[in-house]
Amino acid sequence: MVGPATHSPRSRVRGERLETRVTADQKNLIERAAALQGRTVTDFVLTSVQDAARRAIEEHQRLDLSVRDSEAFVDALLKPQPANDRLRETVRRYRQATGV
Repeated sequence: MVGPATHSPRSRVRGERLETRVTADQKNLIERAAALQGRTVTDFVLTSVQDAARRAIEEHQRLDLSVRDSEAFVDALLKPQPANDRLRETVRRYRQATGV
């Protein structure tokens, strides 16, 4: 039985090039890590960089949402909306259910 198709970085057609200069120590470290995982240096570097990029984007999005949520919370405290019929009904049901 053949498993589902996977998309490894090596199986994709590459149209762009990304280059960097590293020290001998950095290169040795990267080569060792790739070898320990049984991967090519290119595969190891691409996967590691993609993972780091995704984490950076997710962290930024969480921070952005957190700031936006905090601002909305403070705004709601400083400028509360008047109670509407739906809220009054919810409070009534809560009090009835809890006996408060």
